[in-house]
Amino acid sequence: MSRINRQRPDSILIDPSRLADIHLENDRLGSESQATMSEYTLTPDRHQGQSAASRKFARATSAQLISHVRALAESLHSQSDAQLRHEARLVRREMARTQSTTEPHLLIAGLALATAALRRTVNVALYDVQLLAAMTMSRRWIAQMQTGEGKTFAALAAALHLSLTGRGVHVIAPNTCLAERDYQLAAKVAAPLGISVALLTERVDAAEKTSAYDADVTYGSVQEFGLDYLRDQLTLREKLRQGSAARLLSNPRQDATLRRTTLQRGLAYAVVDEADSVLIDGAGSPLVLSFGSHDRAPDADAHLTAKSLTEVLRPDVEFVLEPSGGRVALTEAGVQRCHADDVAIPTLQLARPWSVYVQQALRARYLFRRGVHYVIQNDEVRIVDEIGDPVFEDCAWQDGLTQAIEASQDLPITAGKHAVAQVTRQRFFRLYEHLSGITATAIGCESEFNDVYDLTVADIPLRMPSQRVVLPTRFFVNNTAKYHAITSDIVLVQQLGRAALIGTRSISDSDALAAKLASHNIECQLLSGLHDAAEADLISRAGHPRSVTIATNLAGRGTDIHLHPEVRANGGLHVIVAECRTSSRMDRQLIGRCARQGDPGSAQAYTSADDSLIALHGPWLVEELHREADANGEVDADFSSQLKRIQAAAERQQSASRCNMLRHDNAFNSLLKSAK
Repeated sequence: MSRINRQRPDSILIDPSRLADIHLENDRLGSESQATMSEYTLTPDRHQGQSAASRKFARATSAQLISHVRALAESLHSQSDAQLRHEARLVRREMARTQSTTEPHLLIAGLALATAALRRTVNVALYDVQLLAAMTMSRRWIAQMQTGEGKTFAALAAALHLSLTGRGVHVIAPNTCLAERDYQLAAKVAAPLGISVALLTERVDAAEKTSAYDADVTYGSVQEFGLDYLRDQLTLREKLRQGSAARLLSNPRQDATLRRTTLQRGLAYAVVDEADSVLIDGAGSPLVLSFGSHDRAPDADAHLTAKSLTEVLRPDVEFVLEPSGGRVALTEAGVQRCHADDVAIPTLQLARPWSVYVQQALRARYLFRRGVHYVIQNDEVRIVDEIGDPVFEDCAWQDGLTQAIEASQDLPITAGKHAVAQVTRQRFFRLYEHLSGITATAIGCESEFNDVYDLTVADIPLRMPSQRVVLPTRFFVNNTAKYHAITSDIVLVQQLGRAALIGTRSISDSDALAAKLASHNIECQLLSGLHDAAEADLISRAGHPRSVTIATNLAGRGTDIHLHPEVRANGGLHVIVAECRTSSRMDRQLIGRCARQGDPGSAQAYTSADDSLIALHGPWLVEELHREADANGEVDADFSSQLKRIQAAAERQQSASRCNMLRHDNAFNSLLKSAK
């Protein structure tokens, strides 16, 4: 162990002054990694300065760096918990002195501590690819690591290393369920190192929130972190209402004198799980903090009257739908019908023009789908964001749309909420000094990661070759023919003793498919994607023989389906994409549920002319599908290239929309700063 600091024999710290003299032998990775791993070079972080010796060491291959991590972790194996905490304190002290997390001796020491703690607490030995991913995140990159390769452990190792700075690490998950799951693991692993871990939960008082943010590592959902940031801005506005409005959206860390009045103590380090889902797909909608009450809306009767009108108004005659833009326009005949003598308009209740009530009621009836755009929880409408996760009750649609949906679903019509603060996700995440993340599906959006967040994507190689078989996409003229084909394939999967996971777009689609399966005496489990513990348990058991699980696209991310030995022997899990999403990455995420860590598995996508993707972004394909269909409604031709073009065009449109929203947000922020 010549690499150990001889001046402090009780420390694992590598002496940085000796780095230039270290011989970097041509280490080879373990047999569990592919050969390409040894060619991967970790480049120096362009955001932090390094010494000449450090720069030389940073040019080492990953295998050479990982060998040092393993050697140091092994030296900690026989030490007591007290000695391990002592080592962590020494690394903390060194990081505080250098203000760097990427100096090689500190990177190796921090990851060695995390490796030792994982082995000691949960008996997990990190693979080389997991250490490589942890190094990648520690250097402010996005790590693309395939599903089943152990992203949770890699992200935890990176978070533990970064936490040694003492400035707080936010581990941001797409939803609360995944955050809670990862928190429970992290709290157990961090304990021997003396690293504190906390979980952000909804509906707790400010003292509990503040305590959670004071921990070394804080787990929570993107909504919780973002809305707490906005709550802090309201606090600052109250404290600084006599000052410049430009400071309202500044980073709290920039004003240390006011930091104790806020929930968060600053935005230093963030490790984002499912990074493409959170930073790209979810960036289509801003973080909005709204206040309101649960009392009956004073204009409830107006919403009910508008709902009744939607039952008699004629499409394309009295109103026109624009599904791609989510808009409804009343024609001249429609306006006249809305003001006809038989319509009892509650004039005294109106808070906006009567035509707006009718338009929102039409949107609720025709354009907003339960399980796609919103879910119902405790008789409340919860918005589903761009990435398919229900957001908090502090978020609501504006201009009466929430109340129109409540009326359409026969729910109590509550008083409207008003937005008090908002920020785009892009600008919020750019406030972090050190932003990194991990996902299985980053490839395809490298440009947006770089242009918006100044992040580079690193593709982590597989630990073991994949055995996944992806069958050709099948095309149909309508959902009836598509569901019939899916049912026939499920029968075959069950006969083979395998398990099936079917991904749908909405709860109504899941119900329709479940009914079709039931007509053939096929039992299935339905997951609506509410991310509670019961659903996590159901999907974790989806690998049992002959089991069939139907999950909306709200479900599935971050879940690990363990295969029963019989299922593994018979070919593994079969994944069915019942409807392709706008982004091909979302389809790949679902397909990634099968054939994990060298297991067998297969997947196939099914597309029909009734699918939203085709209807909204490729209506020109409908006629071609009908022309090539057989008597059973299946298309006897391959339209995969056309489907890819449609998805690519839809993704470009969404990316342009996100960039446009960010430009408007930046322009508004510049106006605030210029008023300073």
